[in-house]
Amino acid sequence: MALSTPSLSLPPFRNEPFLDFTDAAVKRAMQEALVTVRGELGREYDLVLGGKRLRTSAKIASVNPARPAQVVGVHQHAEAEHAEPALQAALAAFPAWSRTPVEDRVQLLLRVAGLIRERKFTLCAWLTFEVGKNWAEADADVGECIDFLEFYAREALRLSHVTTPIQLPGERNLLRYVPLGAGAVIPPWNFPFAIMAGMTAAAIVTGNTVVLKPSPDAPTIAAHFFSLLEEAGLPDGVVNFCPGAGPGFGSAVVAHPQTRFIAFTGSKKVGLEIYESAAKTQPGQHFLKRTILEMGGKDAIVVDANCDLQAAVEGVVASAFGFNGQKCSACSRVIVDEAIHDAFVDELAERVGSLPQGDPAENFYAGPVISPAAYQRVLDYIELGKSEARLLTGGDPVHNEGGFYIAPTVFVDVPPSARIAQEEIFGPVLAVLRSRTLDEALAIANSTEYGLTGAIYSKSPEVLERARNEFHVGNLYLNRKCTGAMVGAHPFGGFNMSGTDSKAGGPDYLLLFTQAKSIAEKVAHPSKEADEEEVRMGL
Repeated sequence: MALSTPSLSLPPFRNEPFLDFTDAAVKRAMQEALVTVRGELGREYDLVLGGKRLRTSAKIASVNPARPAQVVGVHQHAEAEHAEPALQAALAAFPAWSRTPVEDRVQLLLRVAGLIRERKFTLCAWLTFEVGKNWAEADADVGECIDFLEFYAREALRLSHVTTPIQLPGERNLLRYVPLGAGAVIPPWNFPFAIMAGMTAAAIVTGNTVVLKPSPDAPTIAAHFFSLLEEAGLPDGVVNFCPGAGPGFGSAVVAHPQTRFIAFTGSKKVGLEIYESAAKTQPGQHFLKRTILEMGGKDAIVVDANCDLQAAVEGVVASAFGFNGQKCSACSRVIVDEAIHDAFVDELAERVGSLPQGDPAENFYAGPVISPAAYQRVLDYIELGKSEARLLTGGDPVHNEGGFYIAPTVFVDVPPSARIAQEEIFGPVLAVLRSRTLDEALAIANSTEYGLTGAIYSKSPEVLERARNEFHVGNLYLNRKCTGAMVGAHPFGGFNMSGTDSKAGGPDYLLLFTQAKSIAEKVAHPSKEADEEEVRMGL
């Protein structure tokens, strides 16, 4: 590691700019990266515990959801018996890493961010092949990853200089945010670079060590991130790379009595299992486990009668069908005032019907869903929707190279209590609901067990103010889409069954990976007045 730099000063944080794929040079660079990565598909990657590389008899094969016959990477399959050595490796690395100066940990994150910038097109290409992101979605994922690293680096520095609100006369008062210990990071497949790296970076920059269990659907991009950490100089054992299935390895790590924290993004079902397991103290456990959980949503956009109709349609389509509805922030319900309902639906049908669908490597807007299980789940919900509402457009599987394609689908005349209006589908399915009043629209928007993102389109300041006060979500957007949270500007996390409202990319996030230690030191009194003040306060 580099020598400590106590005077480290960084320029203000700025979000990573998006690539412009209409620029011929940028387009050519992306095409060349796809060719390069295509030549590297199918490699085998090791399990890494405390710097030691291991291979297992069972394997995880990551495949391209657009062309499932194409293997992206072959990975080791960590089982329950690997949980103990993984935790021990993280625990062994913790004493030295937790005492590493914060400036050195910050510099490591900045070096990784620099490496990612240098290899941005290659990393975008890996995302396109592994999870089916088109070029813009892949670029947004890589850019957000850089943002998390840069933002958390600055936040760690800020946190290291926090002071107590007052200095008590006769004392020197300090407040330090110290790391929790060894923990588990369990990221999702849909933002397998940004969220995976963001949770990991937040943990390690605050001095913790990590067992990283990437999603079985997206372990290859995580392996590349891990190699960047190694290249940047991360000591062995600070992050331990352990692909594996949730019910085996993941459950064992969560339940381990020496796991201090679990940072998880994924389904409500798995999040609740983690929450329950973490709440049970184990023999030898002398602390309460910290859970940092983001568990999805059933996100709604409200369209007021007094709105820019075209902007509302565009925002809904982008929110509902960007990355094929596979975002926890995706719009899966749109609640439209009855005065403009029919006009909105006509515009919506035309716009959704024109979405081009095909291989993300060729930069089609709409691509496949992630896996056979997701494919079947979404088709099952579509069949259910046909019995609950009226199918407006889509609803069919699309046969293309064996990929997991489903046409962008819209249902209208959807009752608020319908399952397709209440349950998270996580695919390209949108439910259109009708409202008669703003009261009714907000009641419908708040009627699910989730509370992650939401948006409202209206030209009325009064309507927007009511939404600010009454639309119960962690991330609310006015006159814009409900996806695309930007680090720093839109701290991200939801209410209710959407999780613990952890606000990733915000000023509170690193606190979740630390515990505050108040330190008071008695000092020599500089004056008689200080003695009198101490007596007055009963000290």
